[in-house]
Amino acid sequence: MQNPRIRGIGLAILGPLLWGISGTTAQFLFTTEHISANWLVSVRMFVSGILLVLFGFATNATASIAVWRHWRDAIKLVFFSFVGMSASQYTYFKAIEYGNAATATIFQFLSPAVIIIYLMFRTRHLPRRVDVISLAMALTGTILLVTHGHLTTLAIPLRGLLWGLATAITASIYTLLPGKLLRRYGSIPVVGWSMLIGGASFSCFYQIWDHMPTFSWQTYGDVSFVVIFGTMFAYLFYLQSLSYIQPTTASVLGSFEPLSATILSIIFLGISFGLPETIGGILILGTVGIQSWAAMKNNMSIS
Repeated sequence: MQNPRIRGIGLAILGPLLWGISGTTAQFLFTTEHISANWLVSVRMFVSGILLVLFGFATNATASIAVWRHWRDAIKLVFFSFVGMSASQYTYFKAIEYGNAATATIFQFLSPAVIIIYLMFRTRHLPRRVDVISLAMALTGTILLVTHGHLTTLAIPLRGLLWGLATAITASIYTLLPGKLLRRYGSIPVVGWSMLIGGASFSCFYQIWDHMPTFSWQTYGDVSFVVIFGTMFAYLFYLQSLSYIQPTTASVLGSFEPLSATILSIIFLGISFGLPETIGGILILGTVGIQSWAAMKNNMSIS
C-alpha cells in the first residue's frame, strides 16, 4: 500500500503545479486569444463551482447542504464568496492580464507578509523575530522583482504591480476569513459554494453571454483546462493532501505553483527572468518556508 505521507506530498505538489500551469495558460489566452480576465474569471468560478458542489453532493450530500441550515454561517459564506473567493480570483487574473503569470503568482505569495502586518496591528503586539525576518525578505524580494535590480526604474507595468499587490491582500483575506467555516463544514462545500455564488453573481454583473469571444478548438481546450484541471482538480488535490500531511508542509509545497508558472512562462511565452528577479522570487517564497518552519517548531514545543 502506498505510504499516506507520500500520497499527501504528491497531491500537495500536483495541485499547485496545475495552478501554475493554469496561470500560464490564462496569460496565453489574454495575450494571444484576447480573452478578458473578467470573462475568464466568471466562467472559471461558475463552472468550477458547479462541478465542486456536484462532487460534494456525490460524496456527502448531508455535509454539502449543512451550511445553509444555519443562517449566520450562510451569511458568512456569502460574504466570503465576494470578499474572499471572488476578490482573490479577480485580482490574480487581472495581475496576469496586466503583468505575467510568473510575477502574479509570486505576488500571491506575499500574503504571509500581509497577514503578519495585519495581525501586528490587530493584536497590538510587536512582531516576532521570525516575522521581522519574513517582512524584510518579502520587501527586498518585491523590490528586486519589480525593478529587476535597477532601483530607479519600474520593470513591470504599473497596473501589473498594483494588481499584484492587490492579489497579495486578497489572498490574505481569502486565507483568514473562512477559518471557522472550513473547520465546521469542510473545505469542499465551502470552496464549491463560494465559487458558485461568486461566479454566478460575477457572470450576471459582467454578462458573459454578451462578451462571448470567438473560439477556436485550441481556445476551447485551453479554457477547459483552466476550468477543470487548473481549478476543480487543483483544489481537490490540494485539499485532499491535507488529509495526509500537515498544512505547514502543504503550504511549503505550494511553492511549486510559482515554480511551474515561471518555467512555463520562460519556455512558452518568452518571459525573461534574470538574476535579480530570480533572487527576489526566492526571497518571497522563502517567507512561506520560514513561517512554516516556525509553525512546526511551535507545534513541537507545545506537544
